[in-house]
Amino acid sequence: MTVTSTPQISVSVRLFAAARERAGAEVVTVQVPVNSRIADLRIVIGETVPSLKPLAAHLLFAIGTEYATDDAPLPASGEVVAFPPVSGG
Repeated sequence: MTVTSTPQISVSVRLFAAARERAGAEVVTVQVPVNSRIADLRIVIGETVPSLKPLAAHLLFAIGTEYATDDAPLPASGEVVAFPPVSGG
């Protein structure tokens, strides 16, 4: 029997504010399937870094200098930025 695995890419996620505090790291690197989107990254982050699971659904993501919606494709290389929403004035 031949077992095939889904090709993976490595994504570095730079964390800010409460996300960084909860993770205890400035950057986390996760493996996601090729052609993954931000929505997939939310799930993987919660599974890979359990302390981020409560925040995962609420994190804001950016790729480069642009906010990224859940349907945005993840870059094959480079960095994604994640931070919790902020409020106040």
